[in-house]
Amino acid sequence: MSSARNLQKALRPLARQLASPAVQRRTFVAAAGAVRAAAVSRAAAPVAKQQTRGVKTIDFAGHKEDVYERADWPIEKLQDYFKNDTLALIGYGSQGHGQGLNLRDNGINVIIGVRKDGKSWKDAIQDGWVPGKNLFEVDEAISKGSIIMNLLSDAAQSETWPHIKPQITKGKTLYFSHGFSPVFKDLTKVEVPTDVDVILCAPKGSGRTVRSLFKEGRGINSSFAVYQDVTGKAKEKAIAMGVAIGSGYLYETTFEKEVYSDLYGERGCLMGGIHGMFLAQYEVLRERGHSPSEAFNETVEEATQSLYPLIGAYGMDWMFDACSTTARRGAIDWTPKFKDALKPVFNNLYDSVKDGSETKRSLEYNSQPDYREKYEKELEEIRNLEIWRAGKAVRALRPENTK
Repeated sequence: MSSARNLQKALRPLARQLASPAVQRRTFVAAAGAVRAAAVSRAAAPVAKQQTRGVKTIDFAGHKEDVYERADWPIEKLQDYFKNDTLALIGYGSQGHGQGLNLRDNGINVIIGVRKDGKSWKDAIQDGWVPGKNLFEVDEAISKGSIIMNLLSDAAQSETWPHIKPQITKGKTLYFSHGFSPVFKDLTKVEVPTDVDVILCAPKGSGRTVRSLFKEGRGINSSFAVYQDVTGKAKEKAIAMGVAIGSGYLYETTFEKEVYSDLYGERGCLMGGIHGMFLAQYEVLRERGHSPSEAFNETVEEATQSLYPLIGAYGMDWMFDACSTTARRGAIDWTPKFKDALKPVFNNLYDSVKDGSETKRSLEYNSQPDYREKYEKELEEIRNLEIWRAGKAVRALRPENTK
């Protein structure tokens, strides 16, 4: 990619600007429009005819889908919709933190339910939740709640369900942010009551991102689903919940598709697969005599700081078009080789997700009493890999880190 260096340097400020949280992109539609409009003089076919406000039907590569955005749910409407509800949020990890604070800021009556004096209890107090007012132990929170938000970890949901299930009584709504527990009920034993609405809103990012994008006035992309509709209003409730927790726009899925795609994606391109590719490329460069700094820059730094932001903003076709003819030719030629090599791995991965193997592995590992210690040991091994030690030194050289 050396012949593309000058172009990438010129584009780097734009990439940082596009990736900066300061850029206000209120909705998916607005973001797509702003990014495409900025794509220099490239002609782009219109995505779809869209209404000015309200639910939008978008053409996703020939497949039309309804997209729901928060413009449909101004804060006054949200507050009126939930005026008779108490949202009992159980668990205060990453998602509990982000969703809970967003609900509170939106003026929704939300309370937290966690184990008294545990880490989550102390974290909640630091975030301004008040014991006896909007912070309770789990059983008391559930008894007060009309919408029970089960945001415990997957393993904890399985372990606590025999105790929690009897408290999910008729008239309440059961809410998840992951389809894991009810979809893999044969393994998790989370068999939901038959007389309550069961809904899902799954933000496409960590709870910290849910919070930060909300504070920036943007909103995260989320999916929503209905597992069980007793009242006939479960879908509307799921959409309203999605907006209330900080989503900018939402698209409809099913519990099954959400959990399959989520487990598959995080093990593939989002985390596991990309880390595996980083390691493979870095190790080959080092074994062929390249320095740690050069290997890291060619593998991670250029990808994350220059190329990936532009791919996210404009698309892979634009990225190819923006590079040198040499880089473009190589990328196009080698794409099918990587696809052919990796597709069998991805098919095996999807099968492992669908047949419950990944769920079984996760439950068994994360239910061990010493799983945190084991995880920390694994994380320490990653921290100590040469690639990430080299990366720490490279990041220190960035202008924003040298002030």
